Amino acid sequence: MKIAVIGATGFVGSAIVKELVNRNHEVTAIARTPKKEIAEKANWIAADVFYPTELAEVLKGQDIVISSYNPGWTNPNIYDDYLAGAQSIQEAVKEAGVNRFIVIGGAGSLYVAPDLQLIDTPKFPEEYKPGATAVREYLNILKKEQELDWAFFSPAIEMHQGITTGRTGKYRLGTDSPVFDENHRNSLSVEDVAVVIADEAENPKHHKMRFTAGY
Repeated sequence: MKIAVIGATGFVGSAIVKELVNRNHEVTAIARTPKKEIAEKANWIAADVFYPTELAEVLKGQDIVISSYNPGWTNPNIYDDYLAGAQSIQEAVKEAGVNRFIVIGGAGSLYVAPDLQLIDTPKFPEEYKPGATAVREYLNILKKEQELDWAFFSPAIEMHQGITTGRTGKYRLGTDSPVFDENHRNSLSVEDVAVVIADEAENPKHHKMRFTAGY
């Protein structure tokens, strides 16, 4: 398939690009500053998500658009930048005429108890709240989208560079709550996040809904 990945140089985006290229898909890797060394076989294109009409031109002809857009956790304007960028990407996907749209979000909006999302628990790190709040709000915006066949993926609570599991190709799926293991841990390596997303691209199971995964 022809698959565009936005945010292709990021922690998650780069893993997705590598996985899709290894599965022989025709990957258009989009970033503000392309890094061809991540995956030589991808078609790298420089684009700014804040210009939806220009981005739409890049996206035309794609079968799927996967967005792992993140303006950076250390960005002091992450709240405003994420919401503006995410909605601009959504607009560009529609303008390009692409129907399938997969968004990589965050774990903060997962429900850890009835009516209680992870972001609202006392132990949720303060430094991540602005970005996580923006992602949660965007999910609510996306839920109103009727035109696109969208899916929103929340990674595991423990999905960071310290997870050294690597690519196992194994995972369990969930929807609005974390997928805990027998030790009540919800973890997944970034390589296996890429497997989940590539599997969803090839065999769509989630339509106009959020999903998640864990070991």
